[in-house]
Amino acid sequence: MSAEAAAPRPVPQLDLRAQYESIGSELEAAVVAVLRSGQYVLGPATESFERAVAAYVGVPHAIAVASGSDAVLLALMALDVGPGDEVVTTPFSFFATVSSITRLGATPVLADISPRDFLIDPPAVEAAITPRTRAILPVHLYGQCADLTALDAIARPRRLAIVEDAAQAIGATWAGRPAGGIGDLGCFSFYPTKNLGAAGDAGLVTTLDARLAERVRRLRVHGSERRYVHIEVGINSRMDAIQAAVLEVKLAHLERWTEARRRCAAVYDEFFAAARLGDVLGLPVVAPGARHIFHQYVVRAQRRDELRSHLAAAGIGTEVYYPIPLHLQECFADLGYRRGDLPEAERAADEVIALPMFPELRREQQARVVDAIRRFYAG
Repeated sequence: MSAEAAAPRPVPQLDLRAQYESIGSELEAAVVAVLRSGQYVLGPATESFERAVAAYVGVPHAIAVASGSDAVLLALMALDVGPGDEVVTTPFSFFATVSSITRLGATPVLADISPRDFLIDPPAVEAAITPRTRAILPVHLYGQCADLTALDAIARPRRLAIVEDAAQAIGATWAGRPAGGIGDLGCFSFYPTKNLGAAGDAGLVTTLDARLAERVRRLRVHGSERRYVHIEVGINSRMDAIQAAVLEVKLAHLERWTEARRRCAAVYDEFFAAARLGDVLGLPVVAPGARHIFHQYVVRAQRRDELRSHLAAAGIGTEVYYPIPLHLQECFADLGYRRGDLPEAERAADEVIALPMFPELRREQQARVVDAIRRFYAG
């Protein structure tokens, strides 16, 4: 047998092809049905998905939009956030969390994260609030909710809105309540890599408030309540019907996939415990009462970049979410932050590594990942 034939197959960080192979016929039938309908933007397919996902999340109102980035932007627009306002959020997130604030002329005020779980730290949030604060924007990172009990206790007496950035957290819960159904508004992304992923860009806003739901629905169609009658200036952020159809098919499988991810996380925990790497590797921490849906399995690693190179050479895919905290991004230099201002976010950016995680990940693949990490540190 040749060395090439004997080489183990790569372990990707994410494998969307495996998901497609399991439900491809369902997806293709749904897409063809939309094509035959001739209704390609919003319409019956999108309305059906909105009802289905609202039921899954456990909220009365779900508004399908064009992307997760637009979801955050529209949520803030619905709250009339604008120039002179401040929104407290995390520096350790995807770019859109902060850019949505700056696009409205408001000022992002960044509160550091907890070293325990990478989520925004409630005491840091409280310290960041000023008379100009209008909202708190926590990010449910990697599939686990921020501490919404503590954040609600901060926000409620001050009459501040809470906008949940739940882009990575559909199906997660906090104290038995669903991500996206606890704050004033919830924002979801259905980018293809998410636990519930479209075949392109798509997003969603959820809320318990009928008035806010009506506002978001209007804002996503240029501020129009009926054709060519514009109540206010909105944006164009309508979900394509094909994306809605794809998402509704996948939604029926989401709970099964989520439980598979949670089992994969437990397997990693088991293998890492046996490998005794606690002095060089920090494993994910799940808060009591939280349901973590493991969008990512992220560890802290000493010599992170060297480890990534070692794993890549072994055919194992990894990713870093996120290598540059938002307060150190060049485009946000005018906010006035400097290196050292938010030390936990900066440390996380230097140490985190996302290991392979997807529902179809096999135990033997996980064993390869952990063994490769063990060999790196043993070397």
